Amino acid sequence: MVKLDEIQKRLIREIADLHEVPAGAYNFRANSALAGRNTTANIDIVSKENGSGIDIHIKPGTVHESVHIPVVLSESGLKETVYNDFFVGEDSDVVIVAGCGIDNCGNQDSEHDGIHRFYVGKNAKVKYVEKHYGSGDGQGKRILNPVTEVYMEEGSTMEMEMVQIKGVDSTERTTIAELNQNARLVVRERLMTHGTQRALSVYKVVLQGENSSADIVSRSIARDKSYQKLDACIVGNAPCKGHTECDSIIMDEGTILAVPSLEAHHVDASLVHEAAIGKIAGEQLIKLMTLGLTEKQAEEEIINGFLA
Repeated sequence: MVKLDEIQKRLIREIADLHEVPAGAYNFRANSALAGRNTTANIDIVSKENGSGIDIHIKPGTVHESVHIPVVLSESGLKETVYNDFFVGEDSDVVIVAGCGIDNCGNQDSEHDGIHRFYVGKNAKVKYVEKHYGSGDGQGKRILNPVTEVYMEEGSTMEMEMVQIKGVDSTERTTIAELNQNARLVVRERLMTHGTQRALSVYKVVLQGENSSADIVSRSIARDKSYQKLDACIVGNAPCKGHTECDSIIMDEGTILAVPSLEAHHVDASLVHEAAIGKIAGEQLIKLMTLGLTEKQAEEEIINGFLA
């Protein structure tokens, strides 16, 4: 049984798109305590002995199953660090949905630091979704500092969807990955900051095995006086392919710093980076306004389409 109040249920809907208890394996965490758990014949979830997080074991050959592990904080002043380790058996094909929502109506800062480590077995496939969301009218900040470590065996694939589009005052996202032969990593990051929010995203991907590949694309919007920095590095240590791209819209008095970098240690490492920062094009606004939208409505349409 999942024990959540109405605020926590709303946060769950925002970060995991859940309107009811999901089928399959799940672990719900609310205000630093377990709020509900379910395991299946193929997916086991075990609390760490020191209480600092969970271990998720997915049996080899598990397909068409999912794991939901959302975290919500609705008490001002809570600060926690949680370690979650995923052991994905070979030839699996699973979806993992994580994320954290913070509602802070008080004057103290609330913070969740989640460290997720993935050990992806040979020929396994993982779709990983992580969403961050903040709300509440208190003066206390909503702080999220996720760390994701990915270790991929031969022939494995991992697709990561990283989303943060509202309410988080400060975030430092660090993603580290190491890929063996024929492994493939795809990352799609969507980020929007406003007010005086700050967001730092760091990626360090090492293509260790022959024919490994990585494709990292970040789309972001900085509004008001917010600040963003993207530091994305791909290292090629074998015949491999790597691509990193930053595409950002700057508005108002926002600041965006893009630091893409490539590091090749093999003559057959093919690495590419792209970065573009600019404002919303005037002709786009005019075109939508001729269809009857106000300037503000046109701006929001463009933003929604950009982050879709």
